[in-house]
Parts: sequence; structure tokens; C-alpha cells
Amino acid sequence: MVSEANQSSISIRALPVRIIIPVGLSLILFIMTIFLLIIPLLEKNMMEGKRQTIMHLTETAWSTLSLYHGQVHQGGISEDTAKEKAIHHLSQLRYGPDLKDYFWINDYVPVMIMHPYRPDLVGQNIAGFTDPAGKHLFVEVVNMARENRAGFVDYLWQWQEDAARIVPKISYVKSFEPWGWIIGTGIYVEDVRAEILAITHKLTLACLGIMGIVLVLSGYIIWAAAGSEKERLGALAQSRLREQQLIQADKMNSLGILVAGVAHEINNPATSLMLNAPNLKKAWDAFLPVLDIHFRDDPGARVCNMRYPELRNRIELMLAAIQDSSARIKQIISELKNFSRPAGASMDNGIDVNQLVEKSLDLTRAILKKHTQLLSVTYGDDLPRIQGDFGKLQQVMINLLVNAGQALESSEQSIHVLTRMDDQKEYILIQVRDTGVGVVPETMKKMKDPFFTTRRDEGGTGLGLSISDKIISDHDGILEFSSSPGQGLTARIFLPWYPK
Repeated sequence: MVSEANQSSISIRALPVRIIIPVGLSLILFIMTIFLLIIPLLEKNMMEGKRQTIMHLTETAWSTLSLYHGQVHQGGISEDTAKEKAIHHLSQLRYGPDLKDYFWINDYVPVMIMHPYRPDLVGQNIAGFTDPAGKHLFVEVVNMARENRAGFVDYLWQWQEDAARIVPKISYVKSFEPWGWIIGTGIYVEDVRAEILAITHKLTLACLGIMGIVLVLSGYIIWAAAGSEKERLGALAQSRLREQQLIQADKMNSLGILVAGVAHEINNPATSLMLNAPNLKKAWDAFLPVLDIHFRDDPGARVCNMRYPELRNRIELMLAAIQDSSARIKQIISELKNFSRPAGASMDNGIDVNQLVEKSLDLTRAILKKHTQLLSVTYGDDLPRIQGDFGKLQQVMINLLVNAGQALESSEQSIHVLTRMDDQKEYILIQVRDTGVGVVPETMKKMKDPFFTTRRDEGGTGLGLSISDKIISDHDGILEFSSSPGQGLTARIFLPWYPK
């Protein structure tokens, strides 16, 4: 019969296997789920989203042709003039991350009517034009337009203006029958693959980090359990129970790490949805009376290839779905956070202002490097802590830093960040100063108004400073700006501190 000491020795030697195998299997299943299920599904959804995007872009460009064609019927301009204006207008349109994606036009012959990056093809019969794989892509474009009026075509094409680089591309084409034209635009498959590669890289680093933490925790658990086993040689039943408790604790630690990480990554975009969705709904409600009046006299008018009443109802449903979905996401995140860590009063957290600035600069440094080579920071010494919500204050800092970078006209202009105690020693001052174009007095008065922006053409919503002002106000602080045209803008945050 095996002695209790030998049984304990066997149990101690088996303990690492009993812990590592379940943890290892859990990690393997987690990693396989990410790389074999989530990432392929994400790539599929991203590609479908890109296809929908170019479809809507093509339909928007098609609407431009329809607009000029309508002017011809109204007798305002001749058809030749309308075509010239349409070609000029569409040849200038750019979109995409680098504003290098474009539209092209050919007819049914096919003859190239307009192509921004291949002027050598304009006016030429392109029926014999083939891609490097031998596909007569413009013949296929014509066939697609004749058979279906619109659709997707895949082929090989040069990378933007680089004729030496050939990559796969997917385009959406649509016929404009009144003029016998076909208009199209496309996406590079490489763009989607690059985004997926970046996501895969981040997920790989995250998985390695989780594995490292789990291994450290497992090592500690094994060491602690082994010591416990040696101290309780005569209590085999208790040692087995202890092993089960340790294994379960290890699984819960792993689960807590995963839940906290997922909740953190999702929280920021979810917060953006929660903030922007109601404001978008209010804006739409404000626009509706004007749009109803505009389309009342022309009930058959089409927008994005849809009749206005149909588009109106669809946007109402989409806005409602966005609000409901964002609220649900926010609720799920809150529940995940409560599960992974104890909840606390966020406004009562002690915050190191210098650390707040440092972490905000870490998050925005890559963006700011594109705007300036002269980014500097001066930290105040021995600053007392303030009370508040670190995440919300960081949101304000990131917004101010990004705005400062966008205000610069050249990389020789500078951004300087400063923290110090104010002269009356009642507030902690955070200052962000740029040497960009500055702001005129009329604009200064409206900077913190909701929906006011000077960058609407670049995608600005006008909500950043309004939200930032509300966050600082919630912290009993003050957000103010000063500027002179041509001399840059200075943003100052005053946050109260309370002696202990």
C-alpha cells in the first residue's frame, strides 16, 4: 500500500500537469477562436463593408451625372457643356485614407472618357486592354452594365498612381444610360489585408501577453500549492480539494484578464456611439422639416437612387437601431467591468496630472508626428493629485492634442504642453499651445458650441470641444481658449485640487 508521503509526492509532481493542461487548453481554444473564427469573419465583414462603401460612392457619383443631365432638360446648359462639367467635377473627386481613390468613366464601345491616373487611355478604344492576368476588364465592365446595369468586377490594376505596382482590385460600376456612360470606382484588396494584418499583429501581442501572465500565475499557484502539500502530508483529501480550488482560481484569473481587456478595448468606441447617436438623431429631426418642404413639390425625386420617402423612413430606422445598439453595448461593457473588477466612484479617483498628460501624449504621439517635429512638454514639480475620472479627462486631453496638430500648417510649427500650479495655488493648470493658424474672434465665441466646426468637410462633427467643456465642468474645472490669428491657439484647463 502506498504511504501518505508517497501519495503526496506523486500529487505534487502531478500538480503542474493538472494546472497547465486546463489552462493550456483554454488558451489554445481562445487563440483558435480568434485566429480561425473571429479574424476570418472580421475580414469577410470588412470586405463586405468596403464593397457596400464603393457601391454607395458610385451611386453618389451617378447622382452627380443625373444632376447635370437634369440641367440639360431644364434648358440651363447644353448637353456637351453638362458632360464637360460632369467630367471635370468627377475627375477632381478623391476619397480614402490618403485621398487617392478615384472614379473613372468609359462608354459602351468601350472608349475611356475619364481616368485621373491613366490620361494615356482617355479617348482610346480600350476593348483590347487587359490586366496582367489577361482579363479584358473593360469589356467585362461593359458586359456587366449591359446585363445588370450595375455590379462588381474584380481584376488586377496599378496601385493608385504607381504604374509599376500591380495589385488585386474590386470595383463597382453602374451605367448612366442617357449618355451611354459607365461610371465606376474600386477598392484595393491590399487595403483590407493590411488592416487585417494590423489587427492580427495586435491580437498576437495581446495573446502573448495573456499567455505570459497566465504562466506567471500558474507558476505561482504551483509553488504555493506545492508548499501547502508538503505541510499537509497527512491530509490527502484536503490537498486534492486545494488543488481543485487552485485550478478554479487560475481559470477565473484568466477569465478576468480576458473580460477586462475586451471591455477596455470596446469601451471607447461604445462611448463614442452613445455620445454621437442622440446628437445625430437631434440633427436629423431638425433637418426633416426642411427636407420635407424641399421634396414636397418633387415627390419622385431620388436621393442615393431611392425615393425620398423611402430614404426618410430608412434613416429613421437606422438611427433608432444605432441608439438601441449603442445602449446595449454600453450596458454589456458595464456588466463586464463589474464582473472583472470591483466598481467604484469614478469621480473620487486620485489623479496624477503629469501621468494624465503623459499617457495622453503616448496615445497621440503617432498622430502628432505627422503634423510637427516640434512637440515638447514641461511637467510641473510636486503637483498635488486631483479628484476625478481619469478616462474622461484623458478624452479631453486627446481631443485638445489632436486639434492642436490639425491646426498646424507645416511640420516646422510646434506644440507645447505645460502642467503647473496656477498663481493663486487653487487650481492645477494644463496648457496646450500650438503655433498654427490661430482662431479669429468670431470663431472663438462659438468653439464650444455643439455642432460648430471649421472642419466639416474633413469629417468634423463639432462635438469634441462641447463634450470636453462638459467633462471639465463636471470636474468643477474651467476650459478656456485664447488666440490671435496667425499666432496659434492656447487651450487651458483649470482643475481644482483639495488639500487632504
